[in-house]
Amino acid sequence: MKRSWIVVVLAVCLAFGLRALVLIDATALWSDELYSVGKSFQPSFSHLLAMLREDTHPPAYYGLLWLWGHLVGQSPVSLRFLSWLAYLAGGLVMVRQAMALGHAGTRARVGAVAALLAFCSPYPIRFAIEGKSYAVLVLLVALAWWWRRSAHPVAYGAVAGLAGLTHFYGLFLVLAAAAWDGWRRRWSLSAAALIGALPALAWMAYAADYLFSSRAGSWIGVPDYALFEETLARGLGLWPLPKLALILLLLVVLRRWGGLLRVPWPAWNLLDRSGLIPSLLMVLGVVVVSFVKPMAFSRYFVVLLPAVVPVLAVQIGAFELNRFGRGCGLIILVLLMVSWWGPGFSELDAGVGGVREQDQFRLISQRTMGLEDRYSPRPRLFNLSDRMEAAMGRIPLPSSPWGGEGDLKQRLQGPDLPRQLWLASSGPPPAMERKLKPLQSRVEQEGYRCEPQATDLTHARLLHCRSEAMGRSE
Repeated sequence: MKRSWIVVVLAVCLAFGLRALVLIDATALWSDELYSVGKSFQPSFSHLLAMLREDTHPPAYYGLLWLWGHLVGQSPVSLRFLSWLAYLAGGLVMVRQAMALGHAGTRARVGAVAALLAFCSPYPIRFAIEGKSYAVLVLLVALAWWWRRSAHPVAYGAVAGLAGLTHFYGLFLVLAAAAWDGWRRRWSLSAAALIGALPALAWMAYAADYLFSSRAGSWIGVPDYALFEETLARGLGLWPLPKLALILLLLVVLRRWGGLLRVPWPAWNLLDRSGLIPSLLMVLGVVVVSFVKPMAFSRYFVVLLPAVVPVLAVQIGAFELNRFGRGCGLIILVLLMVSWWGPGFSELDAGVGGVREQDQFRLISQRTMGLEDRYSPRPRLFNLSDRMEAAMGRIPLPSSPWGGEGDLKQRLQGPDLPRQLWLASSGPPPAMERKLKPLQSRVEQEGYRCEPQATDLTHARLLHCRSEAMGRSE
């Protein structure tokens, strides 16, 4: 591979990575990120462990975030910057893994393909600046597959244990690898994975009351075609099925006129050493179990990246094409990069009022700063949003916190009714309206008249409620 092409690939990857970094504070923290703030930015580690006992996820990422926050500060930027660093490190490990798995004469091409997939494709970009555990999980799984391929059981077991303590999909992956390596009579690797899984299994027992209740993962549905399509979209970006059809058409053209003698099936050894076989076994197990206890969720399948990226890179890097075939491949690659550069960043860009995952907590925090008597069906999230906005210096520290429905009821039953109240919520419009309606009905029953404010916001609602009785008395 010519050095000039390597420079181009490096420049493209650098552009994608830097664009993600530039957008680190472009959108508001959405509900899951605010929950990360609430779990991790605790005054002490014991508080953190106590809170996580009733949570869907194990403690390693939140413990790391707690330490990170004490070292560099607790803010939206520091929250997301940790994920960006993990995105960079995970991408580098996947590139090195792909090159190690590739043949000697193709390693430069394999590394270039792996770099484009690891740094530019929608899955890693989507989670590169999200205050959740996914980028850290990808890094740990990539390291686990690296040490497994290198046959270093101690390092493999240690990193596998951290992956299991970061996300339960990491644990499921480690258990699948232990079962597969045991089946293949690789006893040292199997034992290392099983020992590494013990801390996560112990945590599962510690938090069993919550994890095995109906509350855990209640937002996840039974597997269906939408799960497959959404997962494919996370991997390929906008219009995944047309893109997949275009890639298949390209293979036909390359096979017929592009000099591609055959489209080889990945070697069994490659599927094994890359970790793809254990990854597919994990997916199969999760999907089957999900028909009884739903746990298959498209964003969780980011855990497959460290195995899929090296395999795809090795396969594509081994293609020997004529001039026409290389031209066709370059055209499709450019089209993919353009689609990944544009729509691929749509969820990270502040193009529509800073909306991220249908939340606009930040703007409500800014527009209600300095106000008293604020209530919401999601008071904890608004209080966390206020805290993060104050940390960024965009609002002063609130003099009073947001209250919930119970606080509103108590306030309206008091002897000194407020002249005005503020009600707010954020989220998908139907759910937002449904949750806000009981609070609005209660204050209107007490003689308040509520008028919409901030009508420009698409995923937040703010109501200014004035007492009609006090208005008449004045």
